[in-house]
Amino acid sequence: MTDWLGPEEWQAVRLSLKVSATAVAVSLPLGLLCALALAKGRFPGRQLLNGLVHLPLILPPVVTGYLLLVVFSRQGPIGSVLEPLGVSFAFRWTGAALAAAIMAFPLMVRPMRLAFEAVPPALEQAAATLGASRLRVFVTVTLPLALPGVVAGAILAFAKAMGEFGATITFVSNIPGETRTVPTAIYAFLQMPGGEGAALRLVAVSVALAMGALLISEWLSRRIARRVAA
Repeated sequence: MTDWLGPEEWQAVRLSLKVSATAVAVSLPLGLLCALALAKGRFPGRQLLNGLVHLPLILPPVVTGYLLLVVFSRQGPIGSVLEPLGVSFAFRWTGAALAAAIMAFPLMVRPMRLAFEAVPPALEQAAATLGASRLRVFVTVTLPLALPGVVAGAILAFAKAMGEFGATITFVSNIPGETRTVPTAIYAFLQMPGGEGAALRLVAVSVALAMGALLISEWLSRRIARRVAA
């Protein structure tokens, strides 16, 4: 691939992989908590939490990116606090990871929630009656049975993060080597005379990565499901 892609194209691919992996790794613990709360919890504000989780699917990505810019810029309520600590998101690759994580979060939570809802409550109750704590029940019963959905959610979130464009370009712009991911690189190449070839190669990479992620998600989910059933 390094010979087929030019230096700028390969740089965009590497940055996209870095951004997507970081987005999934950082958001996975919160995704698990939200999915578990929505699947098993009964508390005031549950529907509000459900709405907030799925809000990025409904809002235009540009709106999400603008809100991130307002909140995490150097003058923003959170950015102004983090800036003296050396933590910066606006116009940085970390901001691209944050935008990708937020946009991919609903696709991560949904399969996890369905997987947790499918776990038979009788098995969890049986473990609890044997003296297991809630944490032990979750680690030894709930999580293993829901693992296919957890894996599927993580991989779908990775694929979504790889393709994120609107929120990213609004929040962190399109800076080569810093925030130019594959989607923003495609956009940039299409604005250049003679850049159609590079854009087409990156489109091919995007399709291959997306299809690969979906196939791996399906394969892992089936393999884990067979192991859990056994």
